[in-house]
Amino acid sequence: MAYKGRYSPENPSKYRGDPTKIIYRSLWERKFMIYCDTNVNVLEWASEEVIIPYKDPTSGKNRKYYPDFWVKYLDKDGKTAIRLIEVKPKRQLKEPDPKKKYNTPTGRLSTKYVNEVKTYAINQAKFKAANEFCLDRKWQFQILTEDHLT
Repeated sequence: MAYKGRYSPENPSKYRGDPTKIIYRSLWERKFMIYCDTNVNVLEWASEEVIIPYKDPTSGKNRKYYPDFWVKYLDKDGKTAIRLIEVKPKRQLKEPDPKKKYNTPTGRLSTKYVNEVKTYAINQAKFKAANEFCLDRKWQFQILTEDHLT
């Protein structure tokens, strides 16, 4: 999805950060922002405010990962919990199909396949770093796709 824009919360006091600078990069992210803003069980939330270091497997360089959301909420038992949320299209969570590696008219290596492999590898490195980051803090990490948000 290529939709992006600014989100103006109905409950700016729940937002942790500057509520005038909330950007969504997809309609799925916007939908989750509305959920966080209006759900009574969400106590606080933030968008791209947490920084997690990770190593980019495609370049070997140290990078910074900004998960889409940080959410402090009341769980089903009424206890306070914190969760980092990443919103991704489910196609980016699937390992690329090696059968499509040479899926070009000339039989050459497919650029699309190479890009899918890189994206998948980078996402996996980010998610691994996020899981470790959350375990250290007794938080949870969750990936939401269009299946969760439509």
